[in-house]
Amino acid sequence: MEMSPPFQRRLPAPPRGGIGCLREPQRLAQLTQRGSSSVGPVPSSTRALERPRTGLRDPTELCCRQCDQYRKGIISGSVCQDLCELHMVEWRTCLSAAPAQQVYSGLWRDKDVTIKCGIEETLDSKARSDAAPRRELVLFDKPTRGTSIKEFREMTLSFLKANLGDLPSLPALVGQVLLMADFNKDNRVSLAEAKSVWALLQRNEFLLLLSLQEKEHASRLLGYCGDLYLTEGVPHGAWHTAALPPLLRPLLPPALQGALQQWLGPAWPWRAKIAIGLLEFVEELFHGSYGTFYMCETTLANVGYTATYDFKMADLQQVAPEATVRRFLQGRRCEHSADCTYGRDCRAPCDRLMRQCKGDLIQPNLAKVCALLRGYLLPGAPADLREELGTQLRTCTTLSGLASQVEAHHSLVLSHLKTLLWKKISNTKYS
Repeated sequence: MEMSPPFQRRLPAPPRGGIGCLREPQRLAQLTQRGSSSVGPVPSSTRALERPRTGLRDPTELCCRQCDQYRKGIISGSVCQDLCELHMVEWRTCLSAAPAQQVYSGLWRDKDVTIKCGIEETLDSKARSDAAPRRELVLFDKPTRGTSIKEFREMTLSFLKANLGDLPSLPALVGQVLLMADFNKDNRVSLAEAKSVWALLQRNEFLLLLSLQEKEHASRLLGYCGDLYLTEGVPHGAWHTAALPPLLRPLLPPALQGALQQWLGPAWPWRAKIAIGLLEFVEELFHGSYGTFYMCETTLANVGYTATYDFKMADLQQVAPEATVRRFLQGRRCEHSADCTYGRDCRAPCDRLMRQCKGDLIQPNLAKVCALLRGYLLPGAPADLREELGTQLRTCTTLSGLASQVEAHHSLVLSHLKTLLWKKISNTKYS
């Protein structure tokens, strides 16, 4: 596989009309023939059926931006042609209330998909600014003209080491990145393809999707165009507010949300099946092929389930690699443990004597998930199971994040919980 040689050419004048895109002809130093296709006005199929909320971009603006860059040969990707020429991507409902997260439901080739573009990291702002320098705001500026495929491979490997740790499995992940870049399977990586994949790697969720692609409970990555990417359609969820309009969910007090969990949520056996999937996801995050990952905002709102009640993690934005969290904690000055918090709830103890954060988290993923499951599984649980289930969940929530204790008790506690739930729903229609 090699990097396509750059060349210069003048683009034809862009088409008139459209929906307000930047229509300025421009001479570019680096183009490949694959990326220079002309794009006309975006048809109605790409317009959202529901306008985004205040502060969010109109999806036509996002589509127009991507297609303008695709037409200029700056970006490329497996869905660019469908998005910009064949108009086979349909934008539907806005799924995010945060301007930094451009997330929409959509339809692509008769599949329900989630469309994500322009997503900035949503972990705690203090953690984001202190953990590492802000990632470059200018997209598609790397790699530069003249970069060889060997150099691109090396810069990708260095990036993954910095974010996932120095793991022996990383060369294989670099290979996946290059295969993804060469989406048309011509054994060449063009500059536009390399720029697009590099921009995607800067997105926290995309990096995690790539790392967890072989895992059962992470959404499957379907395609991309520049820094816009498509995943499997949003699963059902959040658990306790699934039947509510998105605008109303943030307005509900916790007590009402708990009541709605019982009124609108799945029957208890289905909840047990979903919970088993969540526990399996915790296993997948612990010592996987590409290291350990931490759930740094453990709420029911970040998870979901399929039509058959199989658990799916709907949002990976709040999941962080262990290497990233440890880099944030290392040498960090503190007065209290609250000063040692990455994201919302990845918290480490503060050494009051040294006034520095310690390296181990106070709670591992499993303890935080068990705390959620106490409120999710105990209400409505069968009478003959409630006491034992409550005891096991309480035991689970007391696990500490010390590496020695996690290694000793993590798998055992998790296995007991899964076995207890499976025994209750096995050999029934819910299994």
